[in-house]
Amino acid sequence: MTRQATSPLVVLGSGYTGLVLHRMGASQGRTIHATSRNPLENLAVIPSGQCLQFDLEQPLTWEHIPPGADLIWCFPATPLEQVQAFARTLDAPARRMVVLGSTSAYDAPSQSTEYPPPWIDESAQIDLTKPRVQGEEYLREHHGAIVLRVAGIYGPGRNPLDWIRSGRVSPSRKYVNLIHVDDLAAICLLALEKGKPGDAYNVSDGTPRTWNEIYATAQQRWGMATAAKKEDRSTGKRISTAKLRSELGYILKYPDLYEALALIESTRPQS
Repeated sequence: MTRQATSPLVVLGSGYTGLVLHRMGASQGRTIHATSRNPLENLAVIPSGQCLQFDLEQPLTWEHIPPGADLIWCFPATPLEQVQAFARTLDAPARRMVVLGSTSAYDAPSQSTEYPPPWIDESAQIDLTKPRVQGEEYLREHHGAIVLRVAGIYGPGRNPLDWIRSGRVSPSRKYVNLIHVDDLAAICLLALEKGKPGDAYNVSDGTPRTWNEIYATAQQRWGMATAAKKEDRSTGKRISTAKLRSELGYILKYPDLYEALALIESTRPQS
């Protein structure tokens, strides 16, 4: 029997991704707990026996984490001092841990202005001046955490077409990397089972797109209003997921952004 089947799992931070993780882990028959600073208010959709109070800045709540449980850490690993103090209480090395980071770790001051931008893999320079990157690297180097550097997350209730409708984003040449929340949750669980402790993996759907392209498709398929192009000379990033594919062997449920958006649009509440 695998460790995944026998060890409890705790999702630290039950926001957008964490709630999907809880649902997916529970559907696989795993003993799984969700955490929040205020479980009664924030975790009403989850059975009370699966809810734990946890606040990184309140050490008295740390003892609520079951001994030997695997962890998926869904919120920014800051402040560093509290991350270090909490991690020292964990009964490693038996425990496995996945930490959700961000591809913004690669936003180093010396980022290339080449266009199209070069592909970025896990060997690229990361910005260690960022507090969350410091926390992620501490957990990776000292506690064997598997760090997932995650692209922009979308899905039901977090629809890129709504970002266009609201003017939050504008047409530009900037590249964007995205991942559907269901794929992200499945990758988290797979990394927990098969990932190499102390390693990092980029997570996206593997197809960087420009906002110009996304806008053009949105106009063609969903009749989005024309928007003025943004004079944004930033290049964005093109994130490589070769390591994720080769080492974890994950097959995306939503490899096509536009088909995923069509499904989200089809389930939108009618006004």
